[in-house]
Amino acid sequence: MQKNDEIEIEITDMTDEGSGIGRYGGMAVFVPLTAVGDRALVRVLKVKKTYAYGKLISLVSPSPDRTESDCPSFSRCGGCVYRHISYDSECRIKSSRVYEAIKRIGGVDLMPREIIKSKSPDRYRNKAQYPVAADGSLGFYSFHSHRIAPCDGCALQPEIFDKIAAVCTEWIRENGISVYNEESHRGLLRHIYLRLAEKTGEIMVVAVINGEKLPFAEDLKNRLLSVCGEGLKSLQININLDNTNVILGDKCKVLYGVDCITDILCGVKIRLSPLSFYQVNRATAERLYQKAAEYAAPEGKIILDLYCGAGTIGLSMANRAKQIIGAEIVPEAVEDARYNARLNGIKNAEFICADAAQAANKLCARGVSPDVVILDPPRKGCSAELINTVAEDFRPERVVYVSCDPATLARDIKLFTEKGYSLEEYTPVDMFPRTAHVECCALLCRAQAVLCTATI
Repeated sequence: MQKNDEIEIEITDMTDEGSGIGRYGGMAVFVPLTAVGDRALVRVLKVKKTYAYGKLISLVSPSPDRTESDCPSFSRCGGCVYRHISYDSECRIKSSRVYEAIKRIGGVDLMPREIIKSKSPDRYRNKAQYPVAADGSLGFYSFHSHRIAPCDGCALQPEIFDKIAAVCTEWIRENGISVYNEESHRGLLRHIYLRLAEKTGEIMVVAVINGEKLPFAEDLKNRLLSVCGEGLKSLQININLDNTNVILGDKCKVLYGVDCITDILCGVKIRLSPLSFYQVNRATAERLYQKAAEYAAPEGKIILDLYCGAGTIGLSMANRAKQIIGAEIVPEAVEDARYNARLNGIKNAEFICADAAQAANKLCARGVSPDVVILDPPRKGCSAELINTVAEDFRPERVVYVSCDPATLARDIKLFTEKGYSLEEYTPVDMFPRTAHVECCALLCRAQAVLCTATI
């Protein structure tokens, strides 16, 4: 097999990133935009020692899982990878991916519970971060690049975001707003960042800039009010002067309205600032947190919520728990968590500003003994140091692990099992339909604990 060869293969599996996998001459060939069951004509783009990359030319016979994509940007934008197959097929792929990771990496052959699906695979996101192209248009990065693919309307975003993006593009072009260039580190406007509090309808618009001031801000405000009406509660700038690919800087300034918006999740009012973490799929997040509460069985217990963000998981259980202790490294998120506790009249919650490992060590020194530890780490998972602290110093009855990466979840499950914990149950959650990402909630129990069965 050589570059530019045209080959016919059958797609038999999918990669974690959503590309189809076929075999030719004993070698795996990875082909985007294909589906399991496709028989496809493929052009070879790159050949490695044991595998190759290809591009779909045409379908010899399509998979029964296939469906027509309804997004003209699907093949160019790096967001969605599953718009060409049915939603049920996508969920089967994701559930299998979690199972295979836990079996292969975690060393536990345990079937998952039925995946929790999103009520709708479209229009579910409450947050968008649009990079700005040189011509002033807003779009999304292409797959594995910082090339901006224009997007007139994204099926994952609420329709109001499409209107805001169009207004922002007009404002940029008509006022000659300079656009940031990553190579030269010149230009002002880097991103337009949007947040929607779905339950209250409140909208936040943030212009991320390479500077201290935003010209024509009054004009932008008026244009936004014309499409958002009373829903526009906050217009801010986020100042990011660093030569970095990180989207947000540390400093925000309010140009109109207030510095935060408020949503309601699991019956708890949640204040959201630009820098605080919040699940992008509110409806499915409620079902995820209900599953986490089922696994935690928090009645009368001390709950330690590490990587707590704005406190959403812990506060959703506070009315049943004896005490909630949350830890988060982002100061603004900790402020939000404390405010959220006061806003909801929750008096049995405490929040610490520190990274998870530091907070765990501080709490150990205080003699805190949690019954349940909740872990919701970033994609990289937990450090071995933190797992050691949780398993050997805290020794809780239960560990509830919420993960956005099956591989690091499986790795950490293996570390916990080596320290006397067993994986009792886990549930995949499709928090991000049409993308390659999948969430999971897992229950681990200490071997000596007898009350380890999830409360059904």
